[in-house]
Amino acid sequence: MRAWDGSPLRYKVLKNEMNASPARGSNAPHHWSSRGLAACALLPVSGLFAGLSALRRGLYRAGWLRREGVAVPVVVVGNIAVGGSGKTPVVAWLVEALVDAGFRPGIVSRGYGGTESGPALVSSAADPARFGDEPVLLARMTGRPLAIGRDRPAAARALLARHPECDVIVADDGLQHYRLARDVEIVVVDEAVLGNRWLLPAGPLRESVARLARADVVIAHGELSAQVRNAVGRTPLFSMKLTGDVLESIDGTQRRPLADFRGQRVHAVAGIGRPQRFFDRLGEGGLDVVEHAFPDHHVYIPEDLAFAPGEPKILTAKDAVKCAAFAPPETWVLPVRATIDAAASQCIVEKLAHGSPPA
Repeated sequence: MRAWDGSPLRYKVLKNEMNASPARGSNAPHHWSSRGLAACALLPVSGLFAGLSALRRGLYRAGWLRREGVAVPVVVVGNIAVGGSGKTPVVAWLVEALVDAGFRPGIVSRGYGGTESGPALVSSAADPARFGDEPVLLARMTGRPLAIGRDRPAAARALLARHPECDVIVADDGLQHYRLARDVEIVVVDEAVLGNRWLLPAGPLRESVARLARADVVIAHGELSAQVRNAVGRTPLFSMKLTGDVLESIDGTQRRPLADFRGQRVHAVAGIGRPQRFFDRLGEGGLDVVEHAFPDHHVYIPEDLAFAPGEPKILTAKDAVKCAAFAPPETWVLPVRATIDAAASQCIVEKLAHGSPPA
């Protein structure tokens, strides 16, 4: 998705592009939204993908491929579909819940979008272009030790070598990284990104919806249909909401309630999996929103924000970590946090302590 250049005609074109996408404002290919000709044409490739994925999982279960454990328990947070499901706020919520329960968690992540292959430790002041936007954001949100690496077990070992005080590892986006042994699996599911329910590349799924029943905990971002709830089966299911109503200036020196901007024209900038959710949140707050959607993990340059001088620009927290060095002074950030039933954290802590969640 290209940015708005200030012209009414270009803005109309952008709005039409967004309305034509399968989930309005998403970055997903159009054919993922239905079981049309384009999706059907890719079904043979999806069948191959499904077969290879099943073979790989089977080899790990049978022990032909070796899972690598680390010296502490591992909690994996992931999803079954490509696209924004709210996983990063769930990781931050989980880390906070574990700290409240007396644990000293560390985080490992792939570092998607960065140039560093790892393993490498990531600080809150790290460069997101090198280490990835989500890892840097998580380091800032949680204040906990964090390591990135395409080899997740190696990243976990590197983190523990530098921070031996950590007694549990939270693996961000590690559900399909089966080489990393795990004690608890948490799947975040947003039905809006499940599309036509077919596997890649015919659809958006990394694994079938039936995978939800094999998780330890499922966290639903938004309402789930009866079909998806049935797929969850007996796995504990909890709902999640993203909350946030205070804006922070890009330099961190000011905080203002979102309500202060009610009725005011603002420019909302989002390079996330589902930017429309961010735009709608601002619109529901009574703001007059001009939408600027970019691809997920977009690498921003100063020209991307060089429009409408003096008018407020509001970014997601994930985008702000990449734009802080050059964003104009009228730029604000809307941090959000996951609100999840306390029973979810109790279930996870129980699993870590005793090996199985409460009935």
